[in-house]
Amino acid sequence: MIYTFLGRSGLKVSRLCLGTWNFGARTDENEAFKIMDAALEAGVNFFDTANHYPDFVNCGRSETIIGRWMALGNGRRERVVLATKVYQPMMNPHDGPNNDGGLSKYKIRRHIEDSLTRLQTSHVELYQMHHIDRHTAWDEVWEAFDVLVHQGKIGYVGSSNFPGWCLFKAQAAARERHFLGLISEQHKYNLLCRLPELELLPAARNLGIGVLAYSPLANGLLTGNAIHPELGSRAATEKEYVERHRDRFVSYETLCRDIGETGTCVALAWILANRAVTCTIIGPRTKGQFDDALRAVELTLDGEVLNRLDTLFPGPGGEAPEAYAW
Repeated sequence: MIYTFLGRSGLKVSRLCLGTWNFGARTDENEAFKIMDAALEAGVNFFDTANHYPDFVNCGRSETIIGRWMALGNGRRERVVLATKVYQPMMNPHDGPNNDGGLSKYKIRRHIEDSLTRLQTSHVELYQMHHIDRHTAWDEVWEAFDVLVHQGKIGYVGSSNFPGWCLFKAQAAARERHFLGLISEQHKYNLLCRLPELELLPAARNLGIGVLAYSPLANGLLTGNAIHPELGSRAATEKEYVERHRDRFVSYETLCRDIGETGTCVALAWILANRAVTCTIIGPRTKGQFDDALRAVELTLDGEVLNRLDTLFPGPGGEAPEAYAW
């Protein structure tokens, strides 16, 4: 496994991060335990979850499964850099009108306590804002996180689904409080979704914020099996989209065959080749899918392959404003 610093922090994490969105819904507890055991054995030390995973019907189930696994001991908790999130509704009747998505001090305080209980731990290394709260002032948000840091319940703060301008706004408010602020931004980024190259990636790079790329396989469309997806996979529900872009996906599968690699590894290695990206989050449903993704860390795509991918999946044209102005 290869490790790198998480943004401008001194914390080192694996370049593959284990995403647990499937745990408790499409992945049962037994299979989830196998995946987490395999991750540790392979050197993956970075696990990502969220308080409402796997969905709004089963809020908290993913954290609960992780907590039960860590409670088995043998150094599991000590070896994992654990990240979770706050913002989403948790369907807790005690939240009343505060069940809506948000980042109030009230919600942050209540939800970290619930997450720690489910995870069976005293702290998480990274606590992430799952979305922007356009109503709550940054002074309130940073005050809430500052308290949690001083209590030892969280180590660092990250964001997710923020635009570039909000990263700057958040950091400016943090500096006024002499607070470290954000060290990471979790963002959707893959060959089919390259908009982050326009402003988000440059902003994060400028601020020293590490980018954690989620949905690297575009719901399975980039596994190299989009034309003949696995029955029951999320890619199987995208038949209309695949047919509209059939030539592109056929060319992608051909490219992968030409270099003797799976679509999964090529898609992940392409993301990891971007210097603005700290790691990519893989969300395996089975241990077999996890095993398939491991080689991506060792795979280096040469210039010719990168150019072919750029032709197949063109980006926004570079960084702003050069991408759309002079």
